[in-house]
Amino acid sequence: MKHLIDCAMKREPCDLVVKNARVYNVFTGETEEAELAVAGGRIVGIGRGYAAARVYDGRGGILLPSFVDSHIHIESSFLSPEEFARLAVAHGTGTVVADPHELVNVCGVEGAEYVRTAVSRLQAEGVSPLDVKLQLPSCVPATPFETSGASLDGRETARELESPDYYGLGEMMNFPAVVAGEEDTLCKLRAAEALGKIADGHAPCASGDALNAYLCAGIRTDHESASAEECREKAARGMYVQIRCGSSTNDLEDAVKAVDGMNFRRFLLCSDDKTALELSERGHIDDALRRLVALGMDARYAVAAATLNAAECYGFKDCGALAPRFFADFVLVDDLVSFRVRAVFRRGVLVAEEGKAVFSCERYLPAAVRGTVRIAPVLADSFRIETAGLVRAMRIAPHGLVTEEVHVKVPAGVLDVKGTDLNKLAVVERHFATGNIGLGLVQGFGFHGGALGLSVAHDSHNLVILGDDDAAMARVAALLKEAGGGMALVDGGEHVFPLDIAGLMSSADAEEVVRQTGELERLARAHGVKEEYEPFMSLAFLSLAVIPALKLTDRGLFDYETFSFVPLEVKQ
Repeated sequence: MKHLIDCAMKREPCDLVVKNARVYNVFTGETEEAELAVAGGRIVGIGRGYAAARVYDGRGGILLPSFVDSHIHIESSFLSPEEFARLAVAHGTGTVVADPHELVNVCGVEGAEYVRTAVSRLQAEGVSPLDVKLQLPSCVPATPFETSGASLDGRETARELESPDYYGLGEMMNFPAVVAGEEDTLCKLRAAEALGKIADGHAPCASGDALNAYLCAGIRTDHESASAEECREKAARGMYVQIRCGSSTNDLEDAVKAVDGMNFRRFLLCSDDKTALELSERGHIDDALRRLVALGMDARYAVAAATLNAAECYGFKDCGALAPRFFADFVLVDDLVSFRVRAVFRRGVLVAEEGKAVFSCERYLPAAVRGTVRIAPVLADSFRIETAGLVRAMRIAPHGLVTEEVHVKVPAGVLDVKGTDLNKLAVVERHFATGNIGLGLVQGFGFHGGALGLSVAHDSHNLVILGDDDAAMARVAALLKEAGGGMALVDGGEHVFPLDIAGLMSSADAEEVVRQTGELERLARAHGVKEEYEPFMSLAFLSLAVIPALKLTDRGLFDYETFSFVPLEVKQ
């Protein structure tokens, strides 16, 4: 404390001074022409005339607090934690609230331990370049209507949550169980409350009494609002509403309509799921900022959502602002329109510059996250569908996760979808080789000429395969098994990219992941996948039974509205 005071009073030299920059004040929404002085990893002054061991020239840029992603599944980037950090930090991200829900559903708590250990090994001049606040997944499995690789009941969750490794309880996806007062679910929420740890939410379309009940369970956040009105209602009830800018869905247009000068402190930014390709080409939270401002949001509101609001919501002490004694975690950007990141500092240490991370780490790959794809034999006949003529199909909302149930008239008999606007969809159980295969139909996706699939299928991560050719679908399943998980497309040729970490992530460099996943996505587009859908990640959410309305698990078609299975056939 004495050293910080002496540096602030200019009696001692600082470690770092950033000159020729404008300092943004998140408390007032103003910028100030001033030097930013750092000592001991903390900001000690904003002013003039500081002496320092190092001087960094800001070249007229604007200094902002480092960005916070308030809810992300790192696994959905397809990257190892180390490679994710390289891309995210280069785009100004200093902190992520990470829910390793996907890894834990495949590997149990050892999946979360893998993320923690991998990130802890990252160092830049003795400083960890990315702060990962690890949440303990609350829904393993997300519902009892699918086969997951692991299970954590209320008692086990309460025990694990006592570990200091977990900052809080991950998104409570089982909204119906919360509002019904289901005891095992409440056990998890009581444990978080007793430990003083935050509980994250997941409450699509929650409103009125149900929203009130959900909030009475102590849940503080939500990233699943489907309209501006829903955003406003949740904020009005004291919830922190997370504005999502992810690869499969974003809520930006709704947020712009919902946020105003009175409620803007109740909004946070998050990505939820962001692929390596998007991280590389578009960015991370910086991407959300520039898009929100382009849509008309006041830059002051957007920056608050990316920084101070998140820090206050999650109780990050001395974070989220550029002020004396706050941690020296900051980003130098060109302006408050493009948000182009020039440099990133963590505790006053330069960790990225001009879009490149300046740290590295050898990847950590324990046995617990390898060799996780185990399936029973799959044949072309495994995807055979016979129908009397009227069937249910899913239609995916453009750029979203929600599906609509539609009824489609088809010829009676063995269903052939070639040349139609339908694709077959299959979810193949891959944890215990049970032989479970759920079959359904998707309308309007656009794919033709074979099959594609992947081993990322929220939330239990069985194999999800789509196509118009049964033999090609069977071959995709075989390729994914051989690769230990991954992404595959069969169109006469065979194209596969392994995701060898739990069938979710790749041990390859970020650049290789970006290149190969990009090639597969371009190939899928060439086979007709429409622009409003992300070719692979859209499929990953078609088995997510906790999102409206019709979904498919390894056990069959699932209706979110009734929370029950329904047949493919529609009674006439």
